[in-house]
Amino acid sequence: MAKSSALLLTISWLSACATSPTNTPARTDNPYLTEQQAMARSARVSDVSYKLRFNLDGSEKFSGVTDLSFQLQDTNSPLTIDLNKATITRLVINGHPLYPKYNGLFLAINPQMLNSGLNQIHIEYNRPHSTNGEGLHRFVDPVDGKVYLYSHFEPAAAQQMFPVFDQPDLKATYELTVSAPKDWQVISATRETAIDANGDKNLWHFPLSPKLSPYNFAMHAGPYHMWQDNSGKYPMRLFARQSVANQVHPADWFKYTDAGLRFFDNYFGINYPFKKYDQILVPDFLYGAMENAGAITFAEGRFLYNAEMTSEQKQRLAGVIMHEMAHQWFGDLVTMKWWNGLWLNESFASFMGTMATAKATEFDYAWRSFYAGGKQGAYEKDSRVTTHPIEVPVPTTANAFDNIDAITYQKGASVLKQLRHLLGDDVFQKGVQNYLHQYQWHNATLQDFIGSLAKAANRNLEQWTQDWLYAAGVNSLQAQYTCSGDRIDSFKLLQSVAETGQPTLREQKVQVALLVKGRHEMHLLQKVPVTYQGAETSVPSLIGAQCPDLVYPNYEDWGFVKVQLDQRSFATAQADLAKVADPFLRSMLWQSLWDGVTSGALPLNDYLDTVFVNLPKEHDYTIVGQVLGALHRSKYWLESMQSLHSSYAASAQRAMAQMSLRLAMENVGNSDMQRRWFGAYISFASDDMSLSHLKQLLQGDATLDGITLDQDTRWNIIRQLNRYNFKGSEQLLRAEAKADQSDSGEKAALAAQVIRPDAAVKAEWLRRITDESAPYPKLRIAMNNLYPPEQAQLQRQTAAQRLQTLAEMDSTKGRVFMRTYAPNLIPQDCTQASVADLQQTIKANPQLSTMTMRTLKEIAQGEQRCVLVSEKMTQ
Repeated sequence: MAKSSALLLTISWLSACATSPTNTPARTDNPYLTEQQAMARSARVSDVSYKLRFNLDGSEKFSGVTDLSFQLQDTNSPLTIDLNKATITRLVINGHPLYPKYNGLFLAINPQMLNSGLNQIHIEYNRPHSTNGEGLHRFVDPVDGKVYLYSHFEPAAAQQMFPVFDQPDLKATYELTVSAPKDWQVISATRETAIDANGDKNLWHFPLSPKLSPYNFAMHAGPYHMWQDNSGKYPMRLFARQSVANQVHPADWFKYTDAGLRFFDNYFGINYPFKKYDQILVPDFLYGAMENAGAITFAEGRFLYNAEMTSEQKQRLAGVIMHEMAHQWFGDLVTMKWWNGLWLNESFASFMGTMATAKATEFDYAWRSFYAGGKQGAYEKDSRVTTHPIEVPVPTTANAFDNIDAITYQKGASVLKQLRHLLGDDVFQKGVQNYLHQYQWHNATLQDFIGSLAKAANRNLEQWTQDWLYAAGVNSLQAQYTCSGDRIDSFKLLQSVAETGQPTLREQKVQVALLVKGRHEMHLLQKVPVTYQGAETSVPSLIGAQCPDLVYPNYEDWGFVKVQLDQRSFATAQADLAKVADPFLRSMLWQSLWDGVTSGALPLNDYLDTVFVNLPKEHDYTIVGQVLGALHRSKYWLESMQSLHSSYAASAQRAMAQMSLRLAMENVGNSDMQRRWFGAYISFASDDMSLSHLKQLLQGDATLDGITLDQDTRWNIIRQLNRYNFKGSEQLLRAEAKADQSDSGEKAALAAQVIRPDAAVKAEWLRRITDESAPYPKLRIAMNNLYPPEQAQLQRQTAAQRLQTLAEMDSTKGRVFMRTYAPNLIPQDCTQASVADLQQTIKANPQLSTMTMRTLKEIAQGEQRCVLVSEKMTQ
């Protein structure tokens, strides 16, 4: 009887769908939701709530029951519910059992089965666990066989775990019940209210959550080890796999978490909205961390250590904790309406996370680290042919991550930082507080945010918004001045348009600093704040000042602008870098020299000469890391262009390795600095002498005072030895893999195997990558290690094949896969022929996805830069 009723209802459903007029965009069998479809759905649907029940047993599948309740404005057209690749076993709509109209992507609900007003839908289903880091991901620990689950839903992957209106502006409440093995923990947005014994399982009950967008909700489960700390303002818990628990430093996690919660409560003027603060270290994670409300996930690989954490590692931990914590207010409490607002979500968290790190932890130099690291990535990205505005349209969920890059995170954060300087600290904070108070538990837009700031400042920000958020490219700023005698008689700031051709000139506030040479150090004469706009801005306050040896027009990094040093200042920086006492300015001058290399103004070998003379005198930990980053890029270029500069490339790399070893030996007693230099020594080692020494250290035939080879360091050495096929390296790899059978050990062994200059290994892993015949976490490691630059001959063997199949790979593989494949497997060779091949591929494949086409164009531009650097090198 029930089956016959379902059949009649299905026939009625299909008939209605064929004849019923619709005023909403029709959904085709496409896994991605368009913005138009999402807005049409949210215009009709409101007051959404989910009752979710999951049955978890650790097997490859899970089952679930969802009771979905919502208000519907009209029944004029079908309604879709997102559910990805599940098997539906029962569907009941408003009390009527139905056979589901389901295409593996979404349920299409006949409007005749819906009510104007309250609707209740019951869905029972099962689904395989995800293994690519999205949905409800399943991981089996190779050490002990224990199974761990965690959810990841951004941008629109909640549908891989339960039926849902998977868009950010349909916020809902969630009431969760989970059946799980007795030794498991279950973690969600709320704290469990009861755990009932149920045979060989426990039944976990969670109270109704606050209103959350689907991508902010989470459920994690498994036999996680748990640490607790109730000494702070809110209860804090930390979770990790049992087999890696000894690599976690919970005291640091709790210290930075408590400090951040106190800081943000005060800054935002709203208490932390989710009552408890859980953080979970998870394996195979796609990103650094994710701001699930009250249940934040972190990538294991970035936060597990076999030795005491260095200052850099602690700062990175504090910074990521603060970033995700800022999201709890700005992102979870107040959420973007659609994915075009994702940049603001991430930019604000990057900005606030750095501010909190600087003000609430021991890392008061966090803004210097931001400048030397992420901000340089933003300048680089904004100078590419693929630059884009901060705010861009996002047509579908497939495009949500197209523009998630250094422009989204670090340029956005830098723009907010300079806006704070422009408006004043107190005004900016007041505007943020007003925004959060007004839109809490709701969705908001960029206009809402800017409107709150404008109201607090009593200032029109429309032109600022247009110039900074809707126009692409980074401007350059240069001081132009003349002196009469020893005094300045004219001074201007010259703003030039972006080198990528965008014509916008912007307004912002900076500080101009004047310095003169002293016997032992540079002396700051004065610094003056200047708000500049247009092509020229006169600075009359500097007329009559002493004529400087060096002018820096963005002192203390208020503005987002590339500084071009005038000729005199550039010469001073190159000759007297070590005399600059201010570490922030010294960092900026180091960057100016490196910018000279990338623009072709300073030959790479001249830059390296400056490094070899000045870097050994540098005692600032952050600056050493910054310059080492430039040296790693220099090594990459030297190995890429070794056919033209083989003799110099070899000698320069030996010099990098020997300098690093010498400074590691000289820094005994300064553990952070010594470990930084020793890590550099491992990564720079490519000559026989350095590699032989590393092998001796690994085997215990040599030692370095102050250096202990923990497991991570041993694997770094083994990878380096195998990269250059040093004698005996393959045997060392096999022995280490046998000794370390952990998940991290398996992955490190794979990286060392794939990076070997062995044609058969390359061919086999390229086949596995192309066929996706290995689990995605392994494929990702293989792609990252397959073709290092010095193995040019090997990579050329398959270069044409990889270019020819790029379009096919792009059309058949998923977004997650292509985000790793494109930057690593598109050929790079640092030759004019390579540039020509890439440009031809661009022309021949206009149908490539936005993300892959952007990567292809950026690699072509990077090849052009490598050729330019090679051509500019002095012989």
